[in-house]
Amino acid sequence: MEMLTNLMQGFAVALEPMNLLWCFIGVFLGTIVGILPGLGPSATVALLLPLATQMNPTAGIIMMSGIYYGAKYGGSTTSILLNVPGESASVVTCLDGFEMARNGRAGPALGIAAIASFIAGTIGVVLLMLVAPPVAEFALRFGPPEYFALMAFGLSMVVLLAGKSMLKALLSMFVGLWLATVGIDMFTDTERYTFDQIELFDGVQFVVVAIGTFAIGEVLANLGNNDKQQMFKVPKGLRNLMPNWQDIKDSRFAFLNGSLVGFFVGVLPGAGSTIASFVSYGIEKAVSKRPEKFGTGVVEGVAAPEAANNSETGGALVPLMTLGIPGSATTAILLAAFILWGLRPGPLLIQDHPEIFWGLVASMYIGNIMLLILNLPLVPAFAQILKLPGYVLYPMIMGISIIGVYSVDQRLLDTWLVAFFGLLGYLMRKVDYPAAPLILGLVLGDLMENAVRQSLMMSQGDISILYTRPLALVILVMTAAVLIGPLFRQVAAWRTKVADQEA
Repeated sequence: MEMLTNLMQGFAVALEPMNLLWCFIGVFLGTIVGILPGLGPSATVALLLPLATQMNPTAGIIMMSGIYYGAKYGGSTTSILLNVPGESASVVTCLDGFEMARNGRAGPALGIAAIASFIAGTIGVVLLMLVAPPVAEFALRFGPPEYFALMAFGLSMVVLLAGKSMLKALLSMFVGLWLATVGIDMFTDTERYTFDQIELFDGVQFVVVAIGTFAIGEVLANLGNNDKQQMFKVPKGLRNLMPNWQDIKDSRFAFLNGSLVGFFVGVLPGAGSTIASFVSYGIEKAVSKRPEKFGTGVVEGVAAPEAANNSETGGALVPLMTLGIPGSATTAILLAAFILWGLRPGPLLIQDHPEIFWGLVASMYIGNIMLLILNLPLVPAFAQILKLPGYVLYPMIMGISIIGVYSVDQRLLDTWLVAFFGLLGYLMRKVDYPAAPLILGLVLGDLMENAVRQSLMMSQGDISILYTRPLALVILVMTAAVLIGPLFRQVAAWRTKVADQEA
């Protein structure tokens, strides 16, 4: 009853005209930021930090949080339409979203992404409200060994992203792991594979690799298709541009799976939406009745990662609001804003400043409704982009990609690197190497290396710390189960084949 009373007070705060206006401005800016590759919510929130600190703390946190979860909505648009992932979590959406666009179902893909985002965002807010303190305490039990196990579990998803050849998927992942080592080693201050280029001291940026291998590689692979003026088929009629009941039915488990995985992974500081989206996609494929169809344009392959990506926002706010620990780059900036306001997020924030916490929770309910109303009507308009002929669409994709890459750090080297990775992506398509495992290795490699080295420092070089702690051991057993699962399926299929032959 007390929680319901607090929530009603939160709605009273969130529905104040100025707070409502800032909520709309936040989600609208977030949607635009999500569509533009390379910019990202953390950069946008950082740019607006001076403005927000001049505002009322409640209005400021409502606006900046709106940008945070609004960007998750917008990130699916370019992934589905143009195969241009704006952030690491959007890579998984490309796998089936872009294939749905190829099959003339760009509208349903965009619609399902919007619906998944709304459902997952709402579930994330509900869980933030109900289970924040106990879940945050559980997250504190994660040390470097547990993070190593979690990263290993994330990398095991390569089994479910392998496609036709497991060997090719593993080789692609190892290339990503190698790319993750480029830069200055934070433990020894040693240069690794930088070739004396100062620009590489910070490593190879994710945006460069993802946009190069996916977007530029796709354009290069399609340049030879001169027989078609239009890149994709777009069906006529509004009904054909929106998800049908069968799409909703097929995605019902994916909505729940992605929402829960995204929230609980988001609670872990530093884990992020990338692991959440890959894991939810892997779970969805593992339990699906048609796993062989994943990667060819199934609607569940869009719903699961998009749900995880959006629910992660609610999870990431849990350690920030209850413990004062930022779980991502964006929540770190939000923490800075709280400090500038003279507030300290933690257990006493909800007690001493209930209007901020409950106003934020209520505004996230309202903001998710705003985003659904903003995004669903735009689905037909976005889908019309695919009606453009190839000689217009290809240069547009190239332009968006190069501008998106350059806008991150304004470095000319990044434009050369995106061209290199575009050529790499083209070659990978020609020899049938999957690109998603490469991105998975790149994103998780650095985190996994740091977790291993921190663990060894804790144990003074004793490697057993990685598998003797109970929580880490449980996650490693799950990882082993994922890795050997395909082997058991192959043995079962072989036995069935032998039995049929003997019969």
